[in-house]
Amino acid sequence: MKINGYEIKYNQEELRRKVERETLDIELISPDFEGFRNLSEGNQKALRHLVAAAKIINDVSLEQDHPLNRVQKKALEEAAAADDHAALALALFNSLNGVAGFNGIDKEPVEIFEGIHLLPGHNFYPADMSAEEFRKILLTMLKTGKNKEVASILSARTMVRRRGDELMAVDYTEYFAKEFSLAANELEVAAHYADDEAFKDYLGWQAQALLQNNPEMDMLADRHWAVLQDSPLEFTLSRENYDDEITPTVYDNEELKRLLEENGIEAVSKDTLGARVGIVNQKGTELILQFKKHLPELALKMPFADTYHQHILDGEELKQTMVDVDLADLEGDYAQCRGGITTAQNLPNNDKLSVKTGGGRRNVYHRQVRMSVDKEKERKLLERLVDPALHRYFDSEADHLFVIGHENGHSLGPDSSYQNALGAYKHIIEEHKADTVSLAFMPEYVKAGVIDGETLKKIYVSYICGRMFLTARPHLMLPHRMGELIQFNYLRANGIIRETEDGKITIDLDNVGNVLNRLLEETIRVQLSKSKDDAAAFVEKYAEWSPLSQKIAAVRQELGVKPYKRIVRHF
Repeated sequence: MKINGYEIKYNQEELRRKVERETLDIELISPDFEGFRNLSEGNQKALRHLVAAAKIINDVSLEQDHPLNRVQKKALEEAAAADDHAALALALFNSLNGVAGFNGIDKEPVEIFEGIHLLPGHNFYPADMSAEEFRKILLTMLKTGKNKEVASILSARTMVRRRGDELMAVDYTEYFAKEFSLAANELEVAAHYADDEAFKDYLGWQAQALLQNNPEMDMLADRHWAVLQDSPLEFTLSRENYDDEITPTVYDNEELKRLLEENGIEAVSKDTLGARVGIVNQKGTELILQFKKHLPELALKMPFADTYHQHILDGEELKQTMVDVDLADLEGDYAQCRGGITTAQNLPNNDKLSVKTGGGRRNVYHRQVRMSVDKEKERKLLERLVDPALHRYFDSEADHLFVIGHENGHSLGPDSSYQNALGAYKHIIEEHKADTVSLAFMPEYVKAGVIDGETLKKIYVSYICGRMFLTARPHLMLPHRMGELIQFNYLRANGIIRETEDGKITIDLDNVGNVLNRLLEETIRVQLSKSKDDAAAFVEKYAEWSPLSQKIAAVRQELGVKPYKRIVRHF
C-alpha cells in the first residue's frame, strides 16, 4: 500500500506484531482520575488548554524531526479510517512520533516507508547535506568574516537552510510563527483560568517567549518555571538536543574547532521541542524533596570539585525544585518513544542561558511511566539469570530512588562548556555521569538517614538487574544504554558483578559504591579534558559487548521484548 507515493515498508502481519505484541501501553490519567477531580474548576479548565498547547507543540516537533512527518501522518490518518494496513502503520508512526526512529533493539532505524529514511540532521538541516559539507561551508563562512551568521547556524534554536553556496539560520519563533502563536494563545487562556499565581506568571512568560525572537525571553520563562514548587499543575516546554547528529561534528575538524574557539562561538546541538502536562502528586513530591536538601553536600564531594564551577552552589539558596507528576499528556520530544520513554527529567540543561546566568533547575518525575512495568516478565528474568539470594532486593520503587539520584546527578559536575566539547560523545558521557553519581553517592543518603541499608541493596540490585541487563547491543544514538553498558563492564572488571558456578549472576553489594566512586572520578576527568578523543577512548574501552551481555540480551529477547511504547491519552 502506498501513502503519498511511498510504499508502507511492512506488511500487515509485521505491523500487527510490532503494534500489538511488541508494544507497551503507557496509560495517562483521565478526567475520572481523583487528582483531576480534586482540582478547582479553574485548574481543570486550565489543564485542558495546556493539553491543547502541547498538541500544537507536537506539530512543531514533527516538523523538526523530518520534512515528511506531517504530510505522511495526515495521509495515514485519512487512509486509516477505511484501511487496516494504514491504521497499523499509523499506530507505529504514533509510537515513534515520526516516519522513522530507533527502537532500542535493532541496529538500524525502524523506517515505516520505503524510501523515507531517518536523517542525521533530521529537518534542522537540509536533507541532502552531509556533515563533511557542513564543516566546509562553516569554514568558508568564518574565513570570510561571517561570524554572526555561523553563530546563529550553531545555535540550539534555529532551522538551517541553504542560501546559494552558504547556509542561513531561521529562528524557531520565525520558522514556526503560526504554531507558536496558536500555542501561546492556549497558554494565555490557561493562565486566565489557573489559580496559582506563580504558575500563571510562568505561563505568561512562556507565551511571550514563543512570540519573540529573543533568547532572553526563553531565559526568563525558564527561570519562572524552575522555581515552581507548590503549583498543583505542571506544564513544561522542554528543549533538549539528543537528536541532532550534524552540529557536534564541527569538533571533528581541528581547523574549524580552532576558528570557533578564537571567535568565541560554541556549537550547541539543535533543540527538539516537547510538551508535558500533568498534576503534581504531593505525596510523591515529599519523598523526592528528602533527597534535595543533601545536594550541596554532594556537590562538595564531586571529584575535582575545586577545579570547575557548579551552578548548584551559587549563593545560599539551593536553586532546584522537584515534583512528582501524574501525567495528562506527553507530546513532541517526550512522545518520540524510540527505544524507551523518559521516567524523569532535570531541566533546563546546562547549555541554556537561564542556567548559565545563575538560574535554577527543576526535576519532574513521571509517575505513569514508571508504573508501566511487566511484573511477571521481571520475575522470569530473575529466575533465569540472577542468584536467588538477590531476588528479594529487586524492587521497582527502589529503581525510582535511583532515578531521583540520576536526575540530581545532572545538577552536579562540570558545566556545558566541558560537556559540549566532547562532540558526539557528550550525551553518552553526561548520562553515564548522572547514573554513576546516583549509585556512587547512595551510601551518603544512608548516612543521612534518607534511606536504610536494605533499601540501598534494593537500589543496587534493581538498577543492575533492571537497567544494566540490556536487550541488545546499544549504539551511539542511545546514550542511556551506552552508559549502562559502560557501568556493567566496569563493575565486572572490578569483581562486583560475577557469574556463579551454576551460571547465575551475583553482586558484591558491599563494595558497589566504592568501585563506582573510582569510575565517577575517571568520568569527570574525561569531561574536564574537553577532548573528543579522550571521550571516544573512554567509551571504546568500557563499552565492550561481551558474551555475558549477549547471554543476557538473548534471555530478555526470549522472554519477549516490547521495544515500542503507546501513550494512551484521555484528554
